[in-house]
Amino acid sequence: MSKSRMEAFSDGVIAILITIMVLELTGPHDASLSALRPLIPTFLSYVLSFIYLGIYWNNHHHLLQAVQHVNGRVLWANLHLLFWLSLIPFVTSWMGDNHFAKTPVALYGTILMFAGIAYYILTRQLIALHGRQSTIATALGNDFKGKISVVLFLAAIPLAYVRAWIACGVYFSVAIIWLIPDRRIEKTLTTSE
Repeated sequence: MSKSRMEAFSDGVIAILITIMVLELTGPHDASLSALRPLIPTFLSYVLSFIYLGIYWNNHHHLLQAVQHVNGRVLWANLHLLFWLSLIPFVTSWMGDNHFAKTPVALYGTILMFAGIAYYILTRQLIALHGRQSTIATALGNDFKGKISVVLFLAAIPLAYVRAWIACGVYFSVAIIWLIPDRRIEKTLTTSE
């Protein structure tokens, strides 16, 4: 089965999610700069979520460059990932509108954690399909970044009830980890050519 339809569908879903999030940003009715101040939490939650969706889009693209084909299990694993990503606009809006209150921040981390688990499942399905000696298996290795991200999200969820800003700091730190270019797949593809 060709991977191109799955990749195009996933790209479209992520683009729609970003569009939904930006449409949630509504301007104030007052024309002064001070009217923007109450919107800062909403904007910050949007920026963090935009970064996360960008990270998933980028890594998903690289992931599919290292595989030859997909099967039904991979398609379902991909839909599982897209399900969790589709909840990001909701939790982004809730968190921003409530100025980073504890419960919305904890739910935000829960969604990020389940998205991370879903991405891990997708990578394992691709490795199972292509084999342990495949380009994708070599490129991902033990996937330390994926595993540590899920652990950090899991730790941040209860921290949100202690201090929401600490949990947000963890979410931001995980994003920074992933913003640092991960060249494993590119290196492996270059070496195999």
